[in-house]
Amino acid sequence: QVELVESGGGLVQPGGSLRLSCVASGFSLEPYATGWFRQAPGKEREWLTCIGGASDGSTYYADSAQGRFTISRDNAKNTVFLNINVLKPEDTGVYYCAALYQMRITSVQRECLHATPRSADYWGQGTQVVVSS
Repeated sequence: QVELVESGGGLVQPGGSLRLSCVASGFSLEPYATGWFRQAPGKEREWLTCIGGASDGSTYYADSAQGRFTISRDNAKNTVFLNINVLKPEDTGVYYCAALYQMRITSVQRECLHATPRSADYWGQGTQVVVSS
């Protein structure tokens, strides 16, 4: 089955850390820019960060994700990770990853910023993160 699968979410206390994983199944993530998005309860989905394909590897962050969020990729595991440090209650939400075929886009940052489940080549089902004491 060709899909993106997120994992690593759960209930975390404020101040804690999480590492979310986005695994590609049935295809290689190497030629894809991959991004992370978050939808908090009652809010619109927001873009957090994106990383270029394996031959690029450039990283981009939304202002809201600067400092505590780190995106990385492990090509051998066909996985993109999102590390979140010093978790806050406002980090609560569903975290999605998406893959965009990099050869078709001219600006990774712009395409990630505006990506939707319809425009992305692949979009995962999400993993829930709850930050609460």
